[in-house]
Amino acid sequence: MSVPNQRPQVNLARSTVLRMWLVFCCASGTALYSALFDNFASLNVALAALAAGLSAEALALHFGRIRAQAANPAGGRLADGRLTGGRIADGRIADGSAAASIMVLVLLLPHSINPLYAALGAVFAMLLVKYSYGGLGANWVNPALGAWLFIRLSWPALFEGVQPVFSSGGVLDTSITTFLNRTVFALSGAELPPGYMDLVLGTGGGGIIADRGLPVLILGTILFMAVKINRAWIPGLYLAAYALLVRSFGALPTGGGFGEGDVLYCLCSGGTLAAAFLVLCDPVTGAKTPAGMLLSTVLAALLTFLFRYPGGEFYGAFPAAALSNALVPLIRAMERQGDGR
Repeated sequence: MSVPNQRPQVNLARSTVLRMWLVFCCASGTALYSALFDNFASLNVALAALAAGLSAEALALHFGRIRAQAANPAGGRLADGRLTGGRIADGRIADGSAAASIMVLVLLLPHSINPLYAALGAVFAMLLVKYSYGGLGANWVNPALGAWLFIRLSWPALFEGVQPVFSSGGVLDTSITTFLNRTVFALSGAELPPGYMDLVLGTGGGGIIADRGLPVLILGTILFMAVKINRAWIPGLYLAAYALLVRSFGALPTGGGFGEGDVLYCLCSGGTLAAAFLVLCDPVTGAKTPAGMLLSTVLAALLTFLFRYPGGEFYGAFPAAALSNALVPLIRAMERQGDGR
């Protein structure tokens, strides 16, 4: 079967291995931060998912090599010693792709979830998403996103009541809010209500692990941009377009007026930052040209708003990203036509 002529799946100047391990470190730090406030429940979810997912990856690689050897009894090898005969046979756990995908999945789950469901999701991500079409670079959707949809649709009750708790403000929240209101916001006459710092710091309770570990996730995204493993304008455009929609129309579904949407709450909850920096920036399942990336990013922002606000799906960023992934082949076809191919 011929492989369509596509642009290289390259994300700026950094190698895939470096990108994967940096994503893994960022996601792991986020989960550990969340674990500090939930009696280490987030850590248990992460360990179960990693154990199951990496075992599934090792199994897929093992049988892939067996099939490659059966298809090529002569034992043909590439220059670096890897077996020829297919993507699966040439894959390696050390490339970090499995570990990164599994940890991103962990961030998209509630900390209160039974670790067994996280393990099942990780196996689904590896065997039915990543390797169903041959492995890294050939998956039909982001593996973490595909596994999240599997868990969300199979056991919807697991996500009931996991929205971040918007409290009246704890001691830390009150201290920081008071300081900001007396200094930064006093210059413009604005005032930050209580509860938002608990939301940003992840100390208010509730929410998926990505929302609970927001400070570390934000630091990780800064690192991504500093070492240029992501195109910074993609999450920037997504967040700006989504924030504009929320500010303009976000309050309407609950009886509010035009221009009264809560932008800070929408950005710090619902897995918005995780979707922006860890899912939508995946070079494998994204468009290749600037115009294609622009189109898919704005589409993802629009779908996120529609799913979360009129649609009532609090974590609408993830089905929105999945749907924009599903439309990428159409966008790529348009890109190839624009190139005259």
